[in-house]
Amino acid sequence: MIGAGQRQPILIATKAVDFCCGHQALALMVQTGLKLAPHSGVTVIFRLKRGDGLKILIWNGTGMVLIVKVPEEVSFAWPKVQDGVMRVSRAQAEALFEGLD
Repeated sequence: MIGAGQRQPILIATKAVDFCCGHQALALMVQTGLKLAPHSGVTVIFRLKRGDGLKILIWNGTGMVLIVKVPEEVSFAWPKVQDGVMRVSRAQAEALFEGLD
């Protein structure tokens, strides 16, 4: 699901974003806020401000992919905040996406 087949890191941006942010605004946040190249293949997971959803920004080699998930019944188990960005494993990212603790 998340960056299938890619070996680039999966990161969680610890600063929450507005639901209205699109792929260009999120890519700019990756570049300026996280000091990373958004077109490098890195996967960045953003928490929505209310904590009830997430956005995942991925560069798949041909374009930006933006995944938005706002679950109906499941809430997300967000990891504890660290400085700016957290690296997570694919299994951790999958568990977060599915709403598992």
